[in-house]
Amino acid sequence: MINQQKIQFAQAKDGTNIAYSANGEGPVMVKAANWLSHMEYDWECPVWQHWLNDLSKNNTLVRYDERGCGLSDRDVKDLSFESWVDDLETVVDTMGLKRFPLLGVSQGGAVAIAYAVRHPERVSHLILYGAYAQGRLVRDSSAASLEEAATMSNLIKLGWGREHDAFRQVFSSQFMPGGDLEQLQSFNELQRISCSPEAAVRFLDEFNQIDVLDLASQVKCPTLVMHARGDLRVPFDAGRQIASLIPRAQFVPLESDNHILLDELAWSSFMSQLNGFFSEYPDQNSQLVQISDLTPRELQVLDKIAAGLDNSEIATQLGLQDKTVRNHITHIFDKLAVSSRAQAIVMAREAGLGKH
Repeated sequence: MINQQKIQFAQAKDGTNIAYSANGEGPVMVKAANWLSHMEYDWECPVWQHWLNDLSKNNTLVRYDERGCGLSDRDVKDLSFESWVDDLETVVDTMGLKRFPLLGVSQGGAVAIAYAVRHPERVSHLILYGAYAQGRLVRDSSAASLEEAATMSNLIKLGWGREHDAFRQVFSSQFMPGGDLEQLQSFNELQRISCSPEAAVRFLDEFNQIDVLDLASQVKCPTLVMHARGDLRVPFDAGRQIASLIPRAQFVPLESDNHILLDELAWSSFMSQLNGFFSEYPDQNSQLVQISDLTPRELQVLDKIAAGLDNSEIATQLGLQDKTVRNHITHIFDKLAVSSRAQAIVMAREAGLGKH
């Protein structure tokens, strides 16, 4: 799939600018941010390309760069777990999303759990991969574990920003021991350009202290938990633990050693399980937009909006005056209870419009 994303920015409560985009067609799926992302470079990275392509084939995939990462503001005071949950709220509210499946990968899984508990009316399905409810030092605060965590932080301080990738290779080997040379080199570069050494240390420190164990039992929506058996970054038992805590959650082991699933058999299993999960648990409380109240002309205008046309282009194609188009858009926004073009586009695409 061609990268047709339009990158925009949402402003968090503390003024931090969060880069986000929507790509693909169909019902919206939101991916909670996880460490080491870059809205532009991810499309060029063979580690993430198949994720973006496959997840946006039948859905409008909404994703964003975590604060301190990628195209979001880098120099931020607050890199706390609560700020990550707030940023997910910010993106969802800015886009005017009402109800959607939520995907959480790695530490993004804990963020997704917290959001689903805070907003049960919005999350129709929860999908967790490589996730954990408790960070490394919450799970194990032994002297050996503390020493290992300190060693990883020192590696980042010493070598993260260097042109030579020897230090970053340590992390790449943990994230995907099955990666080939191209994938490892690409991920090494992603680490370098996605965040600074100082931010990377702060991220690791916060990851180590995550604890949503008590929240997991409060998740109300259908939940699918998947985890690679040989994951070197997040123990397999961490995935089992989440699935045992969330009521009626399904747990699917995947045959891989990679924390980030590469384009491999396990990835095919991931997509198969995901599609089957949606089929097995259709959303009974769907709030997808109903467009039956729109007039035929308003429907035409909305279709052009969803296709990305501006007012002048819509007027030309439909043979209308610019003022008439503006009036139609005002009526459309009122009927759909939206306040921005971005919100109207998301709702229209959920309804199958804009496919040109």
